[in-house]
Amino acid sequence: METRVLITGAGIISAVGNSKEEVLASLLSGRSGISSLKYTDAPGLDFPAGEVKMSDAGLADVLGISPGTLMNRTALLGIHALREAIGQAGISEEMLQEVHLISGTTVGGMEKTEKHFRDFRENGTYSDFFSVHDCGGTTELMAGYFSGFDSVTTLSTACSSAANAIIRGAELIRSGQADIVAAGGSECLSAFHINGFATLMILDGKPCRPFDVSRAGLNLGEGAAYLILESAESAERRGAVPLACLEGYANACDAFHQTASSKNGEGAFRAMSGALSAAGCRPEDVSYVNAHGTGTPDNDASESAALRRVFGDRLPEVSSTKAFTGHTTSACGAIESVICILAMQNGFIPANLNWTESGPDTVVPYSGNAGAHSACCRKVMCNSFGFGGNDSSLLFSACL
Repeated sequence: METRVLITGAGIISAVGNSKEEVLASLLSGRSGISSLKYTDAPGLDFPAGEVKMSDAGLADVLGISPGTLMNRTALLGIHALREAIGQAGISEEMLQEVHLISGTTVGGMEKTEKHFRDFRENGTYSDFFSVHDCGGTTELMAGYFSGFDSVTTLSTACSSAANAIIRGAELIRSGQADIVAAGGSECLSAFHINGFATLMILDGKPCRPFDVSRAGLNLGEGAAYLILESAESAERRGAVPLACLEGYANACDAFHQTASSKNGEGAFRAMSGALSAAGCRPEDVSYVNAHGTGTPDNDASESAALRRVFGDRLPEVSSTKAFTGHTTSACGAIESVICILAMQNGFIPANLNWTESGPDTVVPYSGNAGAHSACCRKVMCNSFGFGGNDSSLLFSACL
Protein backbone atom coordinates (compact mmCIF):
# COMPACT_ATOMS: atom_id res chain seq x y z
CA MET A 1 0.00 0.00 0.00
CA GLU A 2 1.37 3.43 -0.95
CA THR A 3 2.23 5.65 1.97
CA ARG A 4 -0.19 8.56 2.42
CA VAL A 5 1.37 11.96 3.01
CA LEU A 6 -0.54 13.93 5.65
CA ILE A 7 -0.12 17.53 6.75
CA THR A 8 -0.06 17.65 10.54
CA GLY A 9 1.12 21.23 11.02
CA ALA A 10 1.26 24.51 9.13
CA GLY A 11 2.75 27.92 9.78
CA ILE A 12 2.66 31.18 7.85
CA ILE A 13 3.72 34.80 7.98
CA SER A 14 2.80 37.22 5.21
CA ALA A 15 1.60 40.72 4.43
CA VAL A 16 -1.90 39.77 5.60
CA GLY A 17 -1.00 38.17 8.91
CA ASN A 18 1.66 36.71 11.16
CA SER A 19 -0.20 33.46 11.85
CA LYS A 20 -2.83 31.20 10.30
CA GLU A 21 -5.55 32.88 12.35
CA GLU A 22 -4.58 36.36 11.17
CA VAL A 23 -4.26 35.26 7.55
CA LEU A 24 -7.68 33.56 7.70
CA ALA A 25 -9.28 36.71 9.08
CA SER A 26 -7.78 38.77 6.24
CA LEU A 27 -8.95 36.31 3.59
CA LEU A 28 -12.48 36.24 4.96
CA SER A 29 -12.71 40.02 5.21
CA GLY A 30 -11.03 40.72 1.85
CA ARG A 31 -8.24 42.77 3.43
CA SER A 32 -5.21 43.13 1.16
CA GLY A 33 -1.69 43.51 2.51
CA ILE A 34 -0.39 45.47 -0.48
CA SER A 35 1.01 48.82 0.64
CA SER A 36 3.95 51.17 0.26
CA LEU A 37 7.31 49.97 1.56
CA LYS A 38 8.17 50.68 5.19
CA TYR A 39 10.85 48.17 6.22
CA THR A 40 12.57 47.59 2.87
CA ASP A 41 15.23 50.09 1.84
CA ALA A 42 14.91 50.46 -1.94
CA PRO A 43 15.97 54.02 -2.86
CA GLY A 44 14.25 55.48 -5.89
CA LEU A 45 11.75 52.65 -6.22
CA ASP A 46 8.15 53.40 -5.34
CA PHE A 47 6.27 50.20 -6.06
CA PRO A 48 3.52 48.81 -3.80
CA ALA A 49 4.35 45.44 -2.28
CA GLY A 50 3.14 42.82 0.16
CA GLU A 51 5.48 43.60 3.03
CA VAL A 52 5.36 41.78 6.38
CA LYS A 53 4.35 44.39 8.92
CA MET A 54 7.26 43.80 11.32
CA SER A 55 10.84 45.06 11.47
CA ASP A 56 13.81 42.72 11.80
CA ALA A 57 14.17 43.83 15.42
CA GLY A 58 10.49 43.14 16.05
CA LEU A 59 10.74 39.67 14.54
CA ALA A 60 13.87 38.87 16.54
CA ASP A 61 12.21 40.04 19.74
CA VAL A 62 9.13 37.87 19.18
CA LEU A 63 11.41 34.89 18.50
CA GLY A 64 13.61 35.53 21.54
CA ILE A 65 16.73 36.16 19.43
CA SER A 66 19.28 38.36 21.17
CA PRO A 67 20.32 41.67 19.55
CA GLY A 68 23.56 41.27 17.61
CA THR A 69 22.89 37.66 16.65
CA LEU A 70 23.88 36.97 13.05
CA MET A 71 20.53 36.69 11.29
CA ASN A 72 18.96 37.89 8.03
CA ARG A 73 15.31 38.71 7.30
CA THR A 74 14.66 35.66 5.15
CA ALA A 75 15.75 33.44 8.04
CA LEU A 76 13.70 35.44 10.58
CA LEU A 77 10.55 35.06 8.49
CA GLY A 78 11.25 31.36 7.98
CA ILE A 79 11.83 30.72 11.69
CA HIS A 80 8.58 32.50 12.56
CA ALA A 81 6.49 30.35 10.20
CA LEU A 82 8.37 27.14 10.96
CA ARG A 83 7.87 27.60 14.70
CA GLU A 84 4.11 27.81 14.22
CA ALA A 85 4.07 24.67 12.06
CA ILE A 86 6.20 22.66 14.49
CA GLY A 87 4.06 23.79 17.40
CA GLN A 88 0.80 22.77 15.75
CA ALA A 89 2.20 19.36 14.83
CA GLY A 90 3.21 18.78 18.46
CA ILE A 91 6.84 18.01 17.62
CA SER A 92 9.10 18.15 20.65
CA GLU A 93 12.69 19.38 20.65
CA GLU A 94 13.89 15.79 20.95
CA MET A 95 11.75 14.70 17.99
CA LEU A 96 13.27 17.38 15.76
CA GLN A 97 16.42 15.27 15.54
CA GLU A 98 14.42 12.90 13.31
CA VAL A 99 12.72 15.59 11.19
CA HIS A 100 14.09 16.64 7.79
CA LEU A 101 14.01 20.35 6.85
CA ILE A 102 13.64 21.33 3.19
CA SER A 103 13.39 25.03 2.42
CA GLY A 104 13.06 26.99 -0.79
CA THR A 105 14.49 30.47 -1.31
CA THR A 106 16.18 32.51 -4.02
CA VAL A 107 16.89 35.87 -2.39
CA GLY A 108 18.60 34.32 0.65
CA GLY A 109 20.52 36.98 2.60
CA MET A 110 20.65 39.54 -0.21
CA GLU A 111 18.97 42.29 1.81
CA LYS A 112 21.88 42.27 4.28
CA THR A 113 24.58 41.88 1.64
CA GLU A 114 23.40 44.89 -0.34
CA LYS A 115 23.73 47.05 2.79
CA HIS A 116 27.43 46.19 3.16
CA PHE A 117 28.84 45.42 -0.29
CA ARG A 118 29.72 49.02 -1.22
CA ASP A 119 31.77 49.40 1.95
CA PHE A 120 33.48 46.11 1.16
CA ARG A 121 34.16 47.11 -2.45
CA GLU A 122 35.50 50.54 -1.57
CA ASN A 123 37.21 49.88 1.77
CA GLY A 124 37.65 46.12 1.94
CA THR A 125 35.52 45.98 5.09
CA TYR A 126 34.21 42.43 5.46
CA SER A 127 30.78 41.82 6.99
CA ASP A 128 29.86 38.58 8.74
CA PHE A 129 26.56 38.74 6.87
CA PHE A 130 28.43 37.71 3.72
CA SER A 131 28.92 34.26 5.28
CA VAL A 132 25.15 33.68 5.27
CA HIS A 133 24.40 35.42 1.99
CA ASP A 134 23.73 32.28 -0.03
CA CYS A 135 20.44 30.41 0.02
CA GLY A 136 21.87 27.44 1.93
CA GLY A 137 23.34 29.71 4.58
CA THR A 138 19.90 31.15 5.25
CA THR A 139 18.40 27.70 5.76
CA GLU A 140 21.25 26.80 8.11
CA LEU A 141 20.43 29.89 10.19
CA MET A 142 16.88 28.62 10.53
CA ALA A 143 18.03 25.13 11.49
CA GLY A 144 20.43 26.56 14.05
CA TYR A 145 17.61 28.35 15.85
CA PHE A 146 15.89 25.02 16.52
CA SER A 147 19.11 23.11 17.25
CA GLY A 148 17.78 20.08 15.47
CA PHE A 149 16.78 18.34 12.23
CA ASP A 150 18.08 15.11 10.80
CA SER A 151 19.03 16.80 7.52
CA VAL A 152 18.84 20.29 6.03
CA THR A 153 18.25 20.90 2.32
CA THR A 154 17.79 24.07 0.28
CA LEU A 155 16.02 24.25 -3.08
CA SER A 156 16.13 27.21 -5.45
CA THR A 157 13.93 26.97 -8.55
CA ALA A 158 12.66 30.54 -8.61
CA CYS A 159 8.93 30.86 -7.95
CA SER A 160 8.35 27.11 -7.70
CA SER A 161 10.99 26.68 -4.96
CA ALA A 162 8.66 26.15 -2.00
CA ALA A 163 6.31 23.92 -3.99
CA ASN A 164 9.27 21.79 -5.05
CA ALA A 165 10.46 21.62 -1.45
CA ILE A 166 7.05 20.19 -0.54
CA ILE A 167 7.27 17.72 -3.43
CA ARG A 168 10.76 16.63 -2.34
CA GLY A 169 9.52 16.15 1.22
CA ALA A 170 6.62 14.02 0.03
CA GLU A 171 8.99 11.88 -2.04
CA LEU A 172 11.18 11.26 1.03
CA ILE A 173 8.14 10.05 2.94
CA ARG A 174 6.71 7.91 0.15
CA SER A 175 10.08 6.27 -0.45
CA GLY A 176 10.42 5.39 3.24
CA GLN A 177 13.45 7.64 3.76
CA ALA A 178 11.64 9.87 6.26
CA ASP A 179 8.61 9.84 8.53
CA ILE A 180 8.35 13.60 9.11
CA VAL A 181 9.52 16.48 6.90
CA ALA A 182 9.20 20.22 7.43
CA ALA A 183 8.94 21.71 3.95
CA GLY A 184 8.19 25.16 2.54
CA GLY A 185 9.96 28.37 1.77
CA SER A 186 10.95 31.85 2.89
CA GLU A 187 11.70 35.04 1.00
CA CYS A 188 12.24 38.66 1.97
CA LEU A 189 12.10 41.80 -0.11
CA SER A 190 15.31 43.54 -1.07
CA ALA A 191 16.39 46.38 -3.35
CA PHE A 192 18.12 43.84 -5.61
CA HIS A 193 14.89 41.82 -5.76
CA ILE A 194 12.73 44.82 -6.63
CA ASN A 195 15.23 46.24 -9.13
CA GLY A 196 15.43 42.90 -10.91
CA PHE A 197 11.69 42.70 -11.51
CA ALA A 198 11.56 46.41 -12.37
CA THR A 199 14.19 45.78 -15.05
CA LEU A 200 11.95 43.08 -16.51
CA MET A 201 9.21 45.75 -16.63
CA ILE A 202 6.63 43.51 -14.98
CA LEU A 203 5.94 45.46 -11.78
CA ASP A 204 2.65 47.33 -11.46
CA GLY A 205 2.65 50.76 -9.82
CA LYS A 206 -0.88 50.04 -8.57
CA PRO A 207 -2.34 47.06 -6.67
CA CYS A 208 -2.16 44.04 -8.99
CA ARG A 209 -5.26 42.72 -10.77
CA PRO A 210 -4.78 39.03 -11.64
CA PHE A 211 -6.80 37.84 -14.65
CA ASP A 212 -8.30 41.31 -15.18
CA VAL A 213 -8.41 42.77 -18.68
CA SER A 214 -6.51 45.80 -17.33
CA ARG A 215 -3.76 43.81 -15.59
CA ALA A 216 -0.39 45.47 -15.94
CA GLY A 217 2.05 43.53 -13.78
CA LEU A 218 2.71 42.07 -10.36
CA ASN A 219 3.30 43.37 -6.85
CA LEU A 220 6.20 41.67 -5.11
CA GLY A 221 5.73 40.31 -1.61
CA GLU A 222 7.60 38.62 1.19
CA GLY A 223 6.86 36.00 3.79
CA ALA A 224 7.28 32.36 4.68
CA ALA A 225 5.25 29.22 5.20
CA TYR A 226 6.00 25.62 6.12
CA LEU A 227 4.05 22.39 6.20
CA ILE A 228 4.78 19.44 8.43
CA LEU A 229 4.49 16.44 6.13
CA GLU A 230 4.10 13.11 7.85
CA SER A 231 3.44 9.52 6.90
CA ALA A 232 0.02 8.25 7.93
CA GLU A 233 1.70 5.60 10.09
CA SER A 234 3.77 8.17 11.96
CA ALA A 235 0.79 10.48 12.49
CA GLU A 236 -1.32 7.61 13.85
CA ARG A 237 1.51 6.50 16.14
CA ARG A 238 1.86 10.03 17.56
CA GLY A 239 -1.85 10.71 17.73
CA ALA A 240 -1.37 13.75 15.45
CA VAL A 241 -4.52 15.26 13.92
CA PRO A 242 -4.10 15.76 10.15
CA LEU A 243 -5.12 19.04 8.58
CA ALA A 244 -5.17 17.72 5.01
CA CYS A 245 -3.65 15.12 2.71
CA LEU A 246 -1.16 15.84 -0.06
CA GLU A 247 -2.80 13.60 -2.60
CA GLY A 248 -0.81 14.36 -5.74
CA TYR A 249 1.89 16.58 -7.17
CA ALA A 250 4.02 17.08 -10.25
CA ASN A 251 6.87 19.21 -11.51
CA ALA A 252 7.37 19.89 -15.22
CA CYS A 253 9.69 22.07 -17.23
CA ASP A 254 8.84 23.19 -20.74
CA ALA A 255 12.08 25.26 -21.02
CA PHE A 256 10.22 27.63 -23.33
CA HIS A 257 12.09 30.80 -22.31
CA GLN A 258 14.26 32.11 -19.48
CA THR A 259 11.44 34.28 -18.13
CA ALA A 260 8.42 34.20 -20.47
CA SER A 261 5.51 31.74 -20.37
CA SER A 262 4.52 29.76 -23.45
CA LYS A 263 1.26 30.86 -25.07
CA ASN A 264 -0.36 27.44 -24.72
CA GLY A 265 0.84 26.96 -21.13
CA GLU A 266 2.60 23.68 -21.87
CA GLY A 267 4.59 23.52 -18.63
CA ALA A 268 1.57 24.47 -16.52
CA PHE A 269 -0.56 21.94 -18.40
CA ARG A 270 1.94 19.16 -17.72
CA ALA A 271 2.23 20.07 -14.03
CA MET A 272 -1.53 20.14 -13.43
CA SER A 273 -2.15 17.00 -15.47
CA GLY A 274 0.67 15.21 -13.66
CA ALA A 275 -0.69 16.13 -10.23
CA LEU A 276 -4.13 14.82 -11.17
CA SER A 277 -2.65 11.61 -12.55
CA ALA A 278 -0.51 11.05 -9.45
CA ALA A 279 -3.58 11.47 -7.25
CA GLY A 280 -5.75 9.25 -9.43
CA CYS A 281 -8.26 12.11 -9.68
CA ARG A 282 -10.40 13.36 -12.53
CA PRO A 283 -10.39 17.07 -13.40
CA GLU A 284 -14.00 17.35 -12.28
CA ASP A 285 -13.01 16.19 -8.78
CA VAL A 286 -11.21 19.50 -8.17
CA SER A 287 -13.39 22.22 -6.65
CA TYR A 288 -10.85 25.05 -6.43
CA VAL A 289 -7.56 26.06 -8.07
CA ASN A 290 -5.29 28.55 -6.35
CA ALA A 291 -3.72 29.92 -9.51
CA HIS A 292 -0.18 31.18 -9.86
CA GLY A 293 -1.95 34.29 -11.20
CA THR A 294 0.77 36.93 -11.01
CA GLY A 295 -1.18 39.71 -12.72
CA THR A 296 1.25 40.00 -15.64
CA PRO A 297 -0.32 39.93 -19.11
CA ASP A 298 1.65 36.89 -20.30
CA ASN A 299 1.43 34.71 -17.19
CA ASP A 300 -2.31 35.02 -16.72
CA ALA A 301 -3.03 34.31 -20.38
CA SER A 302 -0.68 31.32 -20.43
CA GLU A 303 -2.08 29.86 -17.21
CA SER A 304 -5.63 30.40 -18.48
CA ALA A 305 -4.80 28.44 -21.63
CA ALA A 306 -3.41 25.62 -19.51
CA LEU A 307 -6.45 25.61 -17.21
CA ARG A 308 -8.78 25.34 -20.21
CA ARG A 309 -6.70 22.48 -21.62
CA VAL A 310 -6.88 20.57 -18.33
CA PHE A 311 -10.46 21.26 -17.25
CA GLY A 312 -12.23 22.04 -20.52
CA ASP A 313 -15.70 23.53 -20.05
CA ARG A 314 -15.95 22.23 -16.47
CA LEU A 315 -13.60 24.78 -14.96
CA PRO A 316 -13.55 24.77 -11.14
CA GLU A 317 -13.48 27.98 -9.13
CA VAL A 318 -10.16 29.75 -9.77
CA SER A 319 -8.57 32.65 -7.95
CA SER A 320 -5.17 34.18 -7.35
CA THR A 321 -4.43 35.28 -3.79
CA LYS A 322 -1.43 37.39 -4.82
CA ALA A 323 -3.59 40.51 -4.61
CA PHE A 324 -3.67 39.76 -0.86
CA THR A 325 -0.01 38.82 -0.23
CA GLY A 326 1.90 40.07 -3.23
CA HIS A 327 3.99 37.65 -5.27
CA THR A 328 6.23 36.09 -2.62
CA THR A 329 8.35 34.46 -5.35
CA SER A 330 10.22 31.45 -3.89
CA ALA A 331 7.87 31.23 -0.89
CA CYS A 332 4.59 31.47 -2.80
CA GLY A 333 4.03 27.73 -3.20
CA ALA A 334 4.08 27.22 0.57
CA ILE A 335 2.17 30.39 1.46
CA GLU A 336 -0.57 29.54 -1.01
CA SER A 337 -0.63 25.89 0.14
CA VAL A 338 -1.44 27.08 3.64
CA ILE A 339 -4.15 29.33 2.19
CA CYS A 340 -5.59 26.32 0.33
CA ILE A 341 -5.67 24.30 3.55
CA LEU A 342 -7.40 27.16 5.37
CA ALA A 343 -9.98 27.30 2.56
CA MET A 344 -10.69 23.57 2.86
CA GLN A 345 -10.89 23.65 6.64
CA ASN A 346 -13.18 26.67 6.73
CA GLY A 347 -15.30 26.00 3.67
CA PHE A 348 -14.66 29.08 1.54
CA ILE A 349 -13.12 30.13 -1.75
CA PRO A 350 -10.58 32.97 -1.46
CA ALA A 351 -11.59 35.96 -3.56
CA ASN A 352 -9.60 37.22 -6.54
CA LEU A 353 -9.28 40.83 -5.35
CA ASN A 354 -9.33 43.82 -7.73
CA TRP A 355 -10.87 41.88 -10.64
CA THR A 356 -13.65 43.54 -12.63
CA GLU A 357 -13.57 42.05 -16.14
CA SER A 358 -11.75 39.34 -18.07
CA GLY A 359 -10.71 39.45 -21.69
CA PRO A 360 -10.93 36.49 -24.10
CA ASP A 361 -7.40 35.36 -23.18
CA THR A 362 -8.12 34.70 -19.48
CA VAL A 363 -10.45 32.68 -17.33
CA VAL A 364 -13.07 34.40 -15.19
CA PRO A 365 -11.81 34.09 -11.61
CA TYR A 366 -13.86 33.79 -8.44
CA SER A 367 -14.42 37.35 -7.27
CA GLY A 368 -17.50 36.91 -5.10
CA ASN A 369 -17.78 38.34 -1.63
CA ALA A 370 -14.63 37.55 0.31
CA GLY A 371 -15.31 34.62 2.55
CA ALA A 372 -18.30 33.34 0.58
CA HIS A 373 -18.80 29.72 1.58
CA SER A 374 -18.69 26.65 -0.61
CA ALA A 375 -19.79 23.25 0.65
CA CYS A 376 -17.73 21.32 -1.90
CA CYS A 377 -14.19 22.56 -1.25
CA ARG A 378 -12.79 19.04 -0.77
CA LYS A 379 -9.97 18.88 -3.29
CA VAL A 380 -7.89 21.92 -4.17
CA MET A 381 -4.99 22.49 -6.53
CA CYS A 382 -2.16 24.94 -5.87
CA ASN A 383 -0.08 26.17 -8.82
CA SER A 384 3.45 27.62 -8.63
CA PHE A 385 5.23 28.42 -11.87
CA GLY A 386 8.87 29.51 -12.03
CA PHE A 387 11.17 31.18 -14.52
CA GLY A 388 12.54 28.84 -17.15
CA GLY A 389 9.23 26.99 -17.24
CA ASN A 390 9.91 25.14 -13.96
CA ASP A 391 6.24 24.60 -13.07
CA SER A 392 4.74 22.69 -10.16
CA SER A 393 1.25 21.78 -9.03
CA LEU A 394 0.12 20.35 -5.69
CA LEU A 395 -3.22 18.63 -5.06
CA PHE A 396 -4.57 18.65 -1.51
CA SER A 397 -7.64 16.86 -0.21
CA ALA A 398 -9.56 17.14 3.01
CA CYS A 399 -8.99 14.30 5.45
CA LEU A 400 -12.20 12.26 5.76
